[in-house]
Amino acid sequence: MKVYQAYNLCIASELLLPELIESQGNPDVIVRFGKIGSAVTETKFDQGSNFLGDIAGVGKFVISQGREVIIDTLPGIEAALLRNLVLGPILCVLLRQRGLLVLHASCVDINNKAVAFMGGSGWGKSTLAAAFHTQGYDTLTDDVMPVEITAGRAIVFPAYPQFKLCPEAAASLGHDTESLSLVSQNSFKLAYKLPHRSFQQNPLPLHRIYVLSKGTNHEIASLKPQEAFIELVRHTRAVMAVTEQEFVTSHLRFSTELVKNVSFRRFTRKPCLADLPELVKLVENDLENDSTDLDTSSSVLAVP
Repeated sequence: MKVYQAYNLCIASELLLPELIESQGNPDVIVRFGKIGSAVTETKFDQGSNFLGDIAGVGKFVISQGREVIIDTLPGIEAALLRNLVLGPILCVLLRQRGLLVLHASCVDINNKAVAFMGGSGWGKSTLAAAFHTQGYDTLTDDVMPVEITAGRAIVFPAYPQFKLCPEAAASLGHDTESLSLVSQNSFKLAYKLPHRSFQQNPLPLHRIYVLSKGTNHEIASLKPQEAFIELVRHTRAVMAVTEQEFVTSHLRFSTELVKNVSFRRFTRKPCLADLPELVKLVENDLENDSTDLDTSSSVLAVP
């Protein structure tokens, strides 16, 4: 097994995970291959702390107590596809088992605070975070953002130093797309690995979440707490998979706490990659002009 660091965890894995930063120490999580036969499937799986999943055309996996992942694949499965599944949906379930709120969001470090961009697939989370990276900001997460909420504080745990970008976005940010590899054979996205020096490896307090929307102009506006809560429910990872009642209850509680302690903005953008530097500046101005308290006013920043 090799040992890696990700999501504030030490992960020992039989599956090679070159996307992660190699580490050492006693593992918090073990990822291993194994046969998921009758002896395993007789275990009581509750779609919570003991989770059994079956991915068509790939194989089965068991995620137990936020500590172990067992993978039983069909023959000939591409390693890159398997890594993509482990680092995406499988770890999302494991992180929820460990008591974290796991959001569909990318996150950057601005003045030692975590600033996140939340939305669905294809809404521009990775592209926007990568645009901040090109302007010198360190990155915490891409697509999977785990948040720990304790004593009224929300802390973001860093993921690993890689963006998944569509070719057009990568080119617009100045990357040589010919030198980038596909995330996997069944994905059109490219993997852009960050230098470790531009990846924030320490957890940071979560200051703001920008909820992404598409529109005809660029605009940032405040969100009411009720709207922010709905968006959190919409964009929590693995919420349809981890359905055991204890996890459903804790999800709603964590979402409520996050709304109380973190500010939210609606960030509407028109689809134009050439405007990415302008969008970075718009967010910078919003953060500079905003007071540190949780403002729920109807203030709006906009550009045509």
